[in-house]
Amino acid sequence: MKQSQPFDLCSRRGFMKGMGTILGSAAFQSLLQLESISSANLNPLSAKAPHFPAKAKNCIFLYMEGAPSHIDTFDPKPELDKRHLTEFRKEGKFVAVMDIGARSLVRSPFKFRQTGESGIWMCEHFENLERVADDLCIYRGCQVDSVDHPTANFQMNTGNRFAGDPGIGSWVSYGLGTENEDLPSFVVLPEESFPQGGTPNWSNGFLPPAHQGTPLRPVGSPILDLYPPKSVTERMQRDSLDLLAEMNREHLLDHPVAEELQARLDSYELAFRMQAQVPGLLDISQENPRTLEAYGIGDPITDEFGRKCLLARRLVERGVRFVQVFSSGWDSHMLIETAHRERIRSVDKPMTALIEDLKQRGLLDSTLVVCSGEFGRSPDNPVKAAKAGNYGRDHNAKAMQMLFAGGGIAGGRYVGATDEIGENAVEVVHPVKDVHVSILHMLGLDDNKLTYFHGGRHKQLSQTGGSVIEELVI
Repeated sequence: MKQSQPFDLCSRRGFMKGMGTILGSAAFQSLLQLESISSANLNPLSAKAPHFPAKAKNCIFLYMEGAPSHIDTFDPKPELDKRHLTEFRKEGKFVAVMDIGARSLVRSPFKFRQTGESGIWMCEHFENLERVADDLCIYRGCQVDSVDHPTANFQMNTGNRFAGDPGIGSWVSYGLGTENEDLPSFVVLPEESFPQGGTPNWSNGFLPPAHQGTPLRPVGSPILDLYPPKSVTERMQRDSLDLLAEMNREHLLDHPVAEELQARLDSYELAFRMQAQVPGLLDISQENPRTLEAYGIGDPITDEFGRKCLLARRLVERGVRFVQVFSSGWDSHMLIETAHRERIRSVDKPMTALIEDLKQRGLLDSTLVVCSGEFGRSPDNPVKAAKAGNYGRDHNAKAMQMLFAGGGIAGGRYVGATDEIGENAVEVVHPVKDVHVSILHMLGLDDNKLTYFHGGRHKQLSQTGGSVIEELVI
């Protein structure tokens, strides 16, 4: 049999044959896209199976923006009591500009006690959290790469120190979808003033727009323009949306790669469904008065954070995959005794109520609760402030703590440790990308499989790959 000869791409015949192959491939891809668009299931938030059996199916991330001090909350350092006001030098180490100059070590202004059967150490101002001490796992080995608030926020929330990548909640939404198609899969409960770095902390980045975090405003209407004018009835709105959807779908058939158009269609439909869901969701008057009191609702100190914690419980109860709750004001460079005491009081009761409430409702085993800031704090402060007694703590990227509860993570224990003055993590030390991989793991997601092709490569939350922290997830 005569063998066919390879064609010359430089010849006219070779060029035409090559073009035919390319155009045929392009046409085939176009047909696949059209088939996808025409399929019955157009909802990108539809529930998806995890990569492997999951220990948790939802996550509540309590984000303490500004960075709480591990040394003054759950990681007491008796050595600092002994070396209080002694000189401390940082030559040759990575420090922020604010750290340069004469420094002295400073002790914690707070007393500590052991709590629960496990003996978890807590600052004296956690008056309620001790009730759930045996549900807490305190990880002390995390390290980050920045001591600048915006870039550290981005890294903790998106895995990248620079804005533009998807938030961790967006990745969870992309990987698992939602159990309630009438609500977003990723909801953010910020304070009236957004965290440093702003909305990129919960952006969908390069993932499809449906996976961006949906912030609910703490004051006024939770979502602006969610409801139509009173003159527009539900039937009128439904007819308008159906007509708009039909016109947009016809346009989409001619432009199958117009991702933003499909996302707009999806958002219109989600907003319409949310009009029926959100009012009941936000109406906490339905709750038992004892529940409201437990969350600190009505107390000026705890009311704001308590409402957000209660709403977080109600959201995961209704199938929302990832809820992020923000508390600001933890950046205590001076007067940490006053500043941290007030911050602790504002979150102590609501955090405790959230864990107890989830547990009582049988939701704690399936809901992973995470509590963290963007970095740790330093064991030292400028000499002048220290001697005047108005000292605080500066930024520290090399030692920070994170709290975990529920979601299959064993409580009543520590994982990792910091050195005798709290300056560096020294046991079970991991970068933040390994924490992200571990959170995904608890939700049944493999970071190496949870990828999205963008910018010429498959991208993932960990950026370049990470490892599960085995000591944490056992």
